[in-house]
Amino acid sequence: MTKIEKEKIADQIMNLLIQLTNDNEEVSKPAENPVEMLTVKECCDAVKGLSENTVRKLVAQNKVKFVRTGEGKRGKILINKADLISYFQK
Repeated sequence: MTKIEKEKIADQIMNLLIQLTNDNEEVSKPAENPVEMLTVKECCDAVKGLSENTVRKLVAQNKVKFVRTGEGKRGKILINKADLISYFQK
């Protein structure tokens, strides 16, 4: 499986999770803007001067929306890009 295929699957999973957690919206309504998820390292590239340690602290403090893929502490952390950007624009 290629990286692009994995990213598409992760996007589809995130869209489904968002639909399941939104009680006020219709589940069958497709998302207008696709959700973009970033790895911890990609977050550092998206926000200049941000360290991986800081991203992990934001996740631990539930200050940004994230999904942990895999099991336990070894699972990959995927962070919602829009939420990360809006956190730093406050």
